[in-house]
Order: sequence, then structure tokens, then C-alpha cells
Amino acid sequence: MSAEEPLFRVVRGVPTAEELAALVGAIIVRSRPTTPAPATASAWARSGRPAGLSAGPGAWRSAALPR
Repeated sequence: MSAEEPLFRVVRGVPTAEELAALVGAIIVRSRPTTPAPATASAWARSGRPAGLSAGPGAWRSAALPR
């Protein structure tokens, strides 16, 4: 493929600039290789976090009280 050749062409319809931009964005996203899921926190990192905290009514109070 030469540098002057388009990567794709519209064969039907007259898309707007915004529609073409959306199409190019979708093609770029789909052509990228997928990345692996982020690694979970190590046991060492988890050990430094407070355990048993949950969101909800009174959660701010229980977070500050000693266990």
C-alpha cells in the first residue's frame, strides 16, 4: 500500500465530518491489541489497608473508631 492510498473509502452515502471522525475512532480502537487486566493488589499491599470497612450509613464513624 502506498502512502497516497486511503486506508478506507466510503462507498455509499455522504457522511459528515463528525461521522467520519467517529468511524476512524472506532477503527483505531478495534485495531489496537487488547491489554491484559490489571494485576490485583499483592498480599503485602492488602495488609496495609483497613479491613472490614464498608460504605453506608455510619461508615465514616466506624472508620474512625478503634476495633
